[in-house]
Amino acid sequence: MDNILASLQEFGRKAPLATDLASAVEFIVSNGIEMVNFMYPAADGRLKTLNFAVGDGDYLLSVLTSGERVDGSSLFPFIEAGNSDLYVIPRLRTMFLDPFSSRPTACFLCAFLDKNGRRLDCSPEYTLLKARDAFRRRTGMDFEAMGELEFYVSSPEDEKLRRFPASDQKGYHESAPFAKFNAFRTDCMYRIMKVGGKIKYGHSEVGNFRLSGTLYEQNEIEFLPVDVCDAADQLVLAKWIIRNTAAEYGLDVSFAPKITAGKAGSGLHVHMRIMKDGRNMLVDRDGALSVTARRAIAGMMVLAPSITAFGNANPVSYLRLVPHQEAPTSVCWGDRNRSVLVRVPLGWAAGADMFSEVNGSSDHPVTSASQVSKQTVEIRSADCSADIYQLLSSLCVACMHGLELPDADAIAQRTYVDVDIHKKSGEARAGALDQLPGSCSESASMLEKQRSVYEQDGIFSPVMIDGIIRKLRDFGDADLRDRLKENPGLEAELVERYYYCG
Repeated sequence: MDNILASLQEFGRKAPLATDLASAVEFIVSNGIEMVNFMYPAADGRLKTLNFAVGDGDYLLSVLTSGERVDGSSLFPFIEAGNSDLYVIPRLRTMFLDPFSSRPTACFLCAFLDKNGRRLDCSPEYTLLKARDAFRRRTGMDFEAMGELEFYVSSPEDEKLRRFPASDQKGYHESAPFAKFNAFRTDCMYRIMKVGGKIKYGHSEVGNFRLSGTLYEQNEIEFLPVDVCDAADQLVLAKWIIRNTAAEYGLDVSFAPKITAGKAGSGLHVHMRIMKDGRNMLVDRDGALSVTARRAIAGMMVLAPSITAFGNANPVSYLRLVPHQEAPTSVCWGDRNRSVLVRVPLGWAAGADMFSEVNGSSDHPVTSASQVSKQTVEIRSADCSADIYQLLSSLCVACMHGLELPDADAIAQRTYVDVDIHKKSGEARAGALDQLPGSCSESASMLEKQRSVYEQDGIFSPVMIDGIIRKLRDFGDADLRDRLKENPGLEAELVERYYYCG
């Protein structure tokens, strides 16, 4: 067993390409890097890119240390054109090699700075950094996260794609030849891993259907829990890689929350873990769900109505958040229950040696401590319309809020359910629960009511909150569900409009 553990300690160990300026320059020079890209997500959630040709050493040093100017008003709607210049400065530890460029190209994710050379207070990336640091300062613990990235892959049908048809809406974990795009997904996973992403697994998902001569298959890539800031970076890069890989393959990809009525929507479920000194604080020493976990969940129950303002950011989001679609609509939580808003997944707490149960051997390094460390809690409402940095910031704030609420235990007890609230047997329990907002407009109103929690400690800037509220209200979707009843074709129009969201 000692030999196994020694080997595993080295396997997969990979340091960042750069940790400081000297190591960044050394890597670029020694590897013949010809181009440097600065990348940063804007308000639409997509990565923007600024290219530099760096044939001169002095210019390379200038680019890395002084960054460059960008037009903030073209990136964020809450920045006015009259005072819009921002700086972008590379975050050196994020350096990776561009997997799509034919030239050796080093890429950096960047931070935004204002005219005074200070971190831009309303930048989503800096908001998350502030949330993470406040969580650590106020609780003495660390906040980790991971995402379940769901998306549809599609292609016009040809004779090959018509063979071995999968069962409609039965694509969960399907293998080839019934799943057509597994090779594409695994190629995406490999590239995400090469740029530093920590992936748990990938698989085909429930959704698959044919519409107007096109095959649509739903896929998922799930990550491992890491520092919450790293989790956001990985998800943003993953979407960029998936889209670029699809372009290479001649496929189309959509992260939209809903593609068509009656078919599975795509969510961005987020798992969270709270750590202290290497120990998972979501579980007690015996593996049971801890008081810390229940109080963090209580915070999400309280702020759930406004979390949708960050996690469900266009009208199509609310076509997914409807009953009986395995998407949450009620504010509640439960164990291993997929009808709730916050689920506590099965967490390896049985104490059994499952490896030996299957393999007949106890010569393995798995310990009860390593199994217990896997426990997470998962919120199931968000989708990829979200600004990932804002969404994870809101969840960090919500869990911190719960840990500080004097009545958190009572809230957790009141909102716990142990029935499927989407079934008739659960109707009575569902009727007693608060409901998630049903539109962008309603989410904006809830954010306005609860904004003081997010603005505490200066985590979310008032400018950012004002901008989110204004954007959500500008959709004018308060009566959308009534309009859909009168005009069923409106759903297809909305899906087309937001097909490439996030």
